Amino acid sequence: MSTATAKTEPEDVQLAEPDQERLSALLVGQARPLRPSALSASMAFGWRAMLKIKHVPEQLFDVTAFPIMLVLMYTYLFGGALAGSTEEYIQFLLPGIMVMSVVMITMYTGIAVNTDIAKGVFDRFRTLPIWRPSPMVGYLLGDVLRYLLASAVMLAVGMIIGFRPEGGVLGVLAGIALLIVFSFAFSWIWTMFGLLLRSEKSVMGVSMMVIFPLTFLSNVFVDPQTMPGWLQAFVNNSPVTHLATAVRELMAGNWPAADIGWTLGWAGVLMAVFGVVTMRLYNRK
Repeated sequence: MSTATAKTEPEDVQLAEPDQERLSALLVGQARPLRPSALSASMAFGWRAMLKIKHVPEQLFDVTAFPIMLVLMYTYLFGGALAGSTEEYIQFLLPGIMVMSVVMITMYTGIAVNTDIAKGVFDRFRTLPIWRPSPMVGYLLGDVLRYLLASAVMLAVGMIIGFRPEGGVLGVLAGIALLIVFSFAFSWIWTMFGLLLRSEKSVMGVSMMVIFPLTFLSNVFVDPQTMPGWLQAFVNNSPVTHLATAVRELMAGNWPAADIGWTLGWAGVLMAVFGVVTMRLYNRK
């Protein structure tokens, strides 16, 4: 005995007229969200960088404990030998050691970029309809907070142990502002290394090889006039020397136009060269 199986055709689902109108409005009539501006996209990535600090507060050790250690160590180790007293030496040292510390912590920008590349985060960023450089600019904007925090911590410690800026509040703010501008431009070097090198250890190793000669071969700790002539030629033309001199003089109440000009010029060159190289690497990554 055979059994016949009847096949039933699926019935068309009919939507009510109001539902059809709403669906058509969603699929056809609704306008797309506006593309974010370059500024808003960069600020969003900057906020992302600050949220990472919130969730991993240990990242702030290099802008709190490390600067305090540097100020106290160099002041009390070398103050008596180089200036006769720690009170005299801190007036010369603090602006320079502030420059050294902030310039040194810029390398963590490259490490953060390299870490996100290793995790595949940048693959997602590149697919977003945003201004192409905004992830990089966002990293640097987020790190500006770190630079400000390190400067504030070092200034507070310096004031406690005897630093007295004759330039007052305006001189201090002008010096810190110049330091932040230069550090923002200097950080583009490390974004390039973060894209170019394979691991964060490589980024840190190369960064140390560049930063240590630049910061120590400068007028951060002593006057270059005591150095050999061949070394003076390098030190006097170092961007860190120009920056340290400008910050020191601004905090002392002076207006070092030449050193400010050199510092801003160096910042412009760094952004023009390494910013372009970074974006080319980022587009090809």
